Amino acid sequence: MSRFAVVALVVIADTVLLWLDGTVGWGLAGYAVLTALVMTLGARLPFGAFVVAVPMAVVSGASLVLLACTSYQAGRRMRSRGEEALTIGATVAYVGLLLMIAHRAMMPPEPWLVLARAVVLVVLPVLAGRYLTRQDEHQRRERELVAEQERLRERLRIARDMHDSLGQALSLVSVQAAALEVAVLPAHQRQGVRDLARAARAAMDELHVAVGRLRGDDPPGPEGDDPPGLEGIETLVAEFRRAGVAVRLERSGKAVPLGGAGAGHAAYRVVQEGLTNAAKHAPGSPVTVSLDWQPDALLLGVDSPARGSAPTISTGGTGLTGLAERVSSAGGLLRVHDEPHTFRLVAMLPVALEAVA
Repeated sequence: MSRFAVVALVVIADTVLLWLDGTVGWGLAGYAVLTALVMTLGARLPFGAFVVAVPMAVVSGASLVLLACTSYQAGRRMRSRGEEALTIGATVAYVGLLLMIAHRAMMPPEPWLVLARAVVLVVLPVLAGRYLTRQDEHQRRERELVAEQERLRERLRIARDMHDSLGQALSLVSVQAAALEVAVLPAHQRQGVRDLARAARAAMDELHVAVGRLRGDDPPGPEGDDPPGLEGIETLVAEFRRAGVAVRLERSGKAVPLGGAGAGHAAYRVVQEGLTNAAKHAPGSPVTVSLDWQPDALLLGVDSPARGSAPTISTGGTGLTGLAERVSSAGGLLRVHDEPHTFRLVAMLPVALEAVA
């Protein structure tokens, strides 16, 4: 039913009640207009309409349908403790005014009749409105939960698809690298082939672990459950050097344990991402990895000057976005400085509290 139809029905019902009570003429017309205004007000200010409807019901002796409708609207929109207190106060005032008017008219009513009238016209509509509102909220939460489960299923499906496609490609690379390892090669190429095979196997292992954890299997990694941390940065730098990247590792300050869950692994991933981007977008350029230990944090930087007018690295990829989320979850900050001739990846990770003390 439309809002206009509801307003019309309330106006007609309460006007007829007042007419049966003996009111005619301009008084009846004015009452009809006021009832329509209060109902219209209830669409935007339900508690204001409810507060106005209470004295109208007391003074006119009618407004029964208006009071029930505004009580229901107030119950539907009730959100705070203040609104609950306002509704209770108006209900008590309604009962008190009815009793006071009846006493002054020398016609003291039975108290239970007054209470019954308040329950039917105010309490029950308010409770009905509150109940329906809570039902709507419950259904909304259920829909959000279903939508979240659908998103999780879709992410898992994507992860499985990636596992199938990337797993096949990495398996092929791993097999070919293994074949090259046993082939007769010049001495200067053997180390590069071994590094290639090791990198392919490590990528396969990481892919299996990541998809397994998404599925809830939580399998252990190839070297145990602990992911690489700060101690693996030197090995990582050495691998990139063997791959032909001119990397210089600089350390300053006194090394202390990092604080925050996964901070060491986040540091490792920062260096890995920086070196990978440098090798991809500025091949042959010298790269500097710096670990600067401050009293309360580790400042980790990867600097890669681009060659002349070579294109700089785009910072809009999902790799850097995911890396920023990883660093943030460890309590740190990640900043990317992408200038015309320089790309700098800087991370700040907190040290352990006992190290600061």
